[in-house]
Amino acid sequence: MLQKKNAVLVDGVILNGPIMDSKAGEKFVEEACKIIMEEVIQKADDVTEKVCEWQAPETLKQILDLEMRDAGESHQKLLQLCRDVIQYSVKTGHPRFFNQLYAGIDYYSLVARFITEALNPSVYTYEVSPVFLLVEEAVIKKMIEFIGWEEGDGIFNPGGSVSNMYAMNLARYKFCPEIKEKGLSGLPRLVLFTSEECHYSMKKAASFLGIGTENVYFIKTDERGKMIPEELEKQVQRARKEESAPFLVCATAGTTVLGAFDPLDKIADICEKHGLWLHVDASWGGSALISRKHCRLLHGIHRADSVAWNPHKMLLAGIQCCALLVKDNSGLLKKCYSAKAAYLFQQDKFYDVSYDTGDKSIQCSRRPDAFKFWLMWKALGTTGLEGRVNRALALARYLVEEIKKREGFQLLLEPEYANVCFWYIPPSLRKMEDGPEFWQKLHQVAPIIKERMMKKGSMMLGYQPHQGKVNFFRQVVISPHVSREDMDFLLDEIELLARDL
Repeated sequence: MLQKKNAVLVDGVILNGPIMDSKAGEKFVEEACKIIMEEVIQKADDVTEKVCEWQAPETLKQILDLEMRDAGESHQKLLQLCRDVIQYSVKTGHPRFFNQLYAGIDYYSLVARFITEALNPSVYTYEVSPVFLLVEEAVIKKMIEFIGWEEGDGIFNPGGSVSNMYAMNLARYKFCPEIKEKGLSGLPRLVLFTSEECHYSMKKAASFLGIGTENVYFIKTDERGKMIPEELEKQVQRARKEESAPFLVCATAGTTVLGAFDPLDKIADICEKHGLWLHVDASWGGSALISRKHCRLLHGIHRADSVAWNPHKMLLAGIQCCALLVKDNSGLLKKCYSAKAAYLFQQDKFYDVSYDTGDKSIQCSRRPDAFKFWLMWKALGTTGLEGRVNRALALARYLVEEIKKREGFQLLLEPEYANVCFWYIPPSLRKMEDGPEFWQKLHQVAPIIKERMMKKGSMMLGYQPHQGKVNFFRQVVISPHVSREDMDFLLDEIELLARDL
């Protein structure tokens, strides 16, 4: 017969047994998962559902009861909060969510996220994350093959912006390795080059790393948004004459707004001539590498020194899933970033410590983001992923042709990727002369339509001014749930929302 142990108190706290009610916790998880299944997953492709349930911030604060109190709240109240959070959140899996460079829902990557959330791993050493480290290694190897390198290295990061920053720092380290220990003092004025259509993360990275935004030379682009190689050559020559130290060129494969692809081969020629690191920000356009039909968009990417590629965009791996891939396989990543923390990266472990890859990262705790891409890739195969890319670009092509047929719709340019940029000119402006007043009035149209679609909840579509052009819509096709009917709906809905403008 077991004897009941006496209570052990330390500082007035009873230490006997666990204090968490596991049965109640399991029941809560079960009921919450049922809500997720019914309200998110089963409704993901239902076009009769709203994309968003718009509420003003002050109203939403009251609905959600955001106050955190001394006493915990009941499970029933918490489950209602879960329902409220789902109801008033934007449904990015909805077929008519076109607002960002991510959309849709992939069921396999979603399950992978459920698994990693439940296991709560951190990917730094093999001893605590054996499966996920091997998965990341396998995924990086496969992505490197698609770039066209025979070997390489890489790491998954929390966002393409971070991958770009890693690349910038890595290029600087390769240019002057002493910076890791001696810092910025004594260095020459470092200069980098990128397109005027580049992602804003390049400017932020230059600021964060102490390079300075004034030392980012923005290269002119052509009418399609592509970097002009001759202008790059001029700016490199300018930097040399200023006695600065050029060290990096960042090309873009799939710009954020126009979806433009820089001429990588010609840019690589200039980089080789001047001994510059070539980084390609393919966060958006990298997934075209999966397609035998569209991989030509990234012709020359194999000549890059590093590539940022986000499978959470076109391939639907789920936010966040972002890789920095590096051609160098001599351990440059680790040399640049390692701090050799003795409590994590002991060299006398009983297994092969080359699998303790966490020292390649500036992070300590790191999510197993490669796993969701891996499980999805296993489920669909390369052929299935290729089909997603091809279909998305075919739908974009369909939309372009429909825009050309409709009165009041005007393309900015013929797209080469999934970004379809256009103006909607309402009836009241169609007979107006082309001039400053016309463009001023047209500038006001997109924001009004956007407000109406969000308050109605029918769809979400992004707009912006860009490079001197007044507000226009940018429609992006990504999700495999999107159909031809959704393309038709988009144009019909814009006409409906703007009929009184």
